[in-house]
Amino acid sequence: MHKKLSKDAYGGVQGKNYVPYVSSGSKSGGNIAILIIGILLAALFAASTAYSGMKSGLTVAAGIPGSIIGSAFIAIFAKQKGILGKNLVQGMSSGGEAVASGIIFVLPAILLIGGNISFLEGFIVSIGGVLFGMGIASLVYKNLVVEEHGNLMFPESMAISETLVASEGAGESMKYMGIGFAVSGVISLVTGSFLNVANNVISYVNEKFYKWKLEVEVNPLLLGIGFIVGIEVSLTMFAGSVLANFAIMPLISYFADFAREGERVWNDPSVALGGMQVNQISGSYVKYIGAGMMLSGGLIGAIKLIPTIVVSIKETVSAKSTDQAGKSSFASLILIGGIIVGFIAGFFISDGNFVMAIIGSILSFFLSLLFVIVSGRLTGTIGTSNLPVSGMTIASLVIVTLLFVIMGWISPGHNKSLLLFGTFIVTAISIAGGYSQSQKVAFIIGGEKNEMDKYYLVASLVGVTVVIGVILLLSNQLAITGDNVPFALPQANLISTLTSGIMSGELPWHMVIVGAIIGIVLFLLKLPIMTIAIGFYLPIATTSIILVGAIVRLFVEKMSKSEQEKETRVGNGISLSSGLVAGGSIIGLVGIILQVLGVIKGTGPKGFAASNGMGYILLVVLIILTILPLIKNKANNARE
Repeated sequence: MHKKLSKDAYGGVQGKNYVPYVSSGSKSGGNIAILIIGILLAALFAASTAYSGMKSGLTVAAGIPGSIIGSAFIAIFAKQKGILGKNLVQGMSSGGEAVASGIIFVLPAILLIGGNISFLEGFIVSIGGVLFGMGIASLVYKNLVVEEHGNLMFPESMAISETLVASEGAGESMKYMGIGFAVSGVISLVTGSFLNVANNVISYVNEKFYKWKLEVEVNPLLLGIGFIVGIEVSLTMFAGSVLANFAIMPLISYFADFAREGERVWNDPSVALGGMQVNQISGSYVKYIGAGMMLSGGLIGAIKLIPTIVVSIKETVSAKSTDQAGKSSFASLILIGGIIVGFIAGFFISDGNFVMAIIGSILSFFLSLLFVIVSGRLTGTIGTSNLPVSGMTIASLVIVTLLFVIMGWISPGHNKSLLLFGTFIVTAISIAGGYSQSQKVAFIIGGEKNEMDKYYLVASLVGVTVVIGVILLLSNQLAITGDNVPFALPQANLISTLTSGIMSGELPWHMVIVGAIIGIVLFLLKLPIMTIAIGFYLPIATTSIILVGAIVRLFVEKMSKSEQEKETRVGNGISLSSGLVAGGSIIGLVGIILQVLGVIKGTGPKGFAASNGMGYILLVVLIILTILPLIKNKANNARE
């Protein structure tokens, strides 16, 4: 065994000739302790990702934090399994996160159109997507992971592999994750869904002349996401919010003031067009421009993927099959199971419509097949954190929606069936990215593919159960519409708006088309459409605190005196931020559970605790508690 990854791990040799990190002895890393640790982390990251993703529209990959936390548990309960056990645990963590990153984009849209979700409905379509996505991804495993070794770099897989090899640093990383979890837990405890005794939203709204809104939600979870994604993404998202709140909103307000007496808001007859307030302008008009931007971004992204789709299918079909590498009877069973469960789900969700069940299932299989292959190849290029799952899903759902309209399936019940088919597709796409990434780690480290198949499948099933449970638990809050909502659900909002609008013919096409044109202009300017569009769509309170997190990272980088010190501090900061995200998600979720059970009943902050001043105090405290741990250990950490 080497002391570090060999240079061949990054290429230079054919995949079949690569000597993995663990090149001799038993290749099995699993036992009952590893399975239990993996299940716990899969559940943790599934719940955390579901909560934070529905809150912000962004998700955080679980491979690295999963490997860090898993290393600590394995050192206590399964030390003899070493790095191979850690490899399985990080794969299971990724499985739970990948499931959540897909399901939350579509399934909550059913609540937004006024429908209800049963656990069985959500479970069966999601399980079908998991099995089909894993099965197809396993078919292309040999081509993507082995034969393309060194060509497809799998950047996040390599980062996870390096983290596993450098497992002696797990203690330091765990310390920072613990600090982040504690900071996030305490602030979440006194705000929001828990005790709710302190205001955490700094708000300035102008309802006169030039109408605008600027808010900052002091949320450790969102600040942590900002630190992780960095200044470029955060600033781009915030630019979308500035465009929405300081340009488009006052412009609509200006022209609305010229409306004739008696003119009403198109979707709310109780509000006079000339008397709209900021939140009404945002909810009835700006929101739909943002939807148009996201729609054009998704479709343009899908069109740009056409060459990748062609190449992926061509490479897969022509892949050499002279040996049995990458082939697995278990993987074949997974794919067969996915097809069977997919058809069963199609009949179950089609409410007795035989034609819908057959056509919907076949189209879902076809679209999933295309985008699962693309998902695997893109994961090898850019990693799962940047995987355009929402874009591929939007393109798929537009195709399925048009089919439904052509067939005359346009009732609200049909829309629910459509969204359940969409849940199958998005789950398959998302799970395939996480699966390919985890299998590449196993290939680099020296783990067994079949073993990772089994453990990843268990984690995915756990993830589905947890995510569906979280969505059902939060269903009352997810169904709240308007501007000041507890969960932004940008992707699910877009999908519900798009599918119900097309089916009913009541979509405000002027606003959507304007947004689509803006998206095209952004494309021509070579700007990231989806990032700006999500910022345009999200509340500015969310994007502003994400930007604060990125600024904190920039400050930490600038305060570092050497490149080595900066690298160490940023690495610790990412661990701390992962703790912020996990702490905010888990504590927030526990708070909601206690509310549902009637254990806690927060009456809301009062007096100074309800003011902007309280929000500023919390913001300063959060920033200080994030920065101090990262900059106080100077050169000694850099030398480690």
